[in-house]
Amino acid sequence: MELFIYVFAALFSVINPLGAVPIFVGLTQDYTKSERSRVSLWTAIDVFLILIISFFIGEYVLQFFGISIDALRIAGGLIIVSSGFSLLTGKFNKTRGVNKKVENDAHTRNQIALTPLAIPMLAGPGSISLLIAFYQDYTEISQKVTAVFAILGVALVIFLVLKSAHYLSRILGASGIVAISRIIGFIVIAIGVQYISSSVVNIFKTI
Repeated sequence: MELFIYVFAALFSVINPLGAVPIFVGLTQDYTKSERSRVSLWTAIDVFLILIISFFIGEYVLQFFGISIDALRIAGGLIIVSSGFSLLTGKFNKTRGVNKKVENDAHTRNQIALTPLAIPMLAGPGSISLLIAFYQDYTEISQKVTAVFAILGVALVIFLVLKSAHYLSRILGASGIVAISRIIGFIVIAIGVQYISSSVVNIFKTI
């Protein structure tokens, strides 16, 4: 249970589904309730598949390119810290690659579940690098199964948050969402710093 909570909390903090609420509301403002539910479901499914693939295949991609896990952790830590600062400064949407051109393209194609919602907004470089590091850290089968359930839990929360996005937007308002995002941003920065510091220590130990 401790491992489940840790993986779930780390992933949730990095992904931050609440940060996607304003964009989801904007992209689906002309959709019916059933269409919003369908987009929410497919976004959650897409995120789950992307994260699962990253978790199990990411290590072999690193081996193919000759990238060490410590180098990945430092790079991922920098991305995570950058995302955290973006949350604190209210510029998170720009770091997720959701510009006006992407929004217009999504509206035109009416297919926003995979992009820009799943990629790059939710399943971004920070969450992918985090999962690759988790795969290296948790070698036992039971630990990997627990991590998969944690990923499934995050996907379920993403579905619930997006399904309730228009309701949350009315209840919390823009200021409420920003306040929560900034609190999460501080946690995200701490996670990134922890990854960078532990990787630097490991590198010095091997020298």
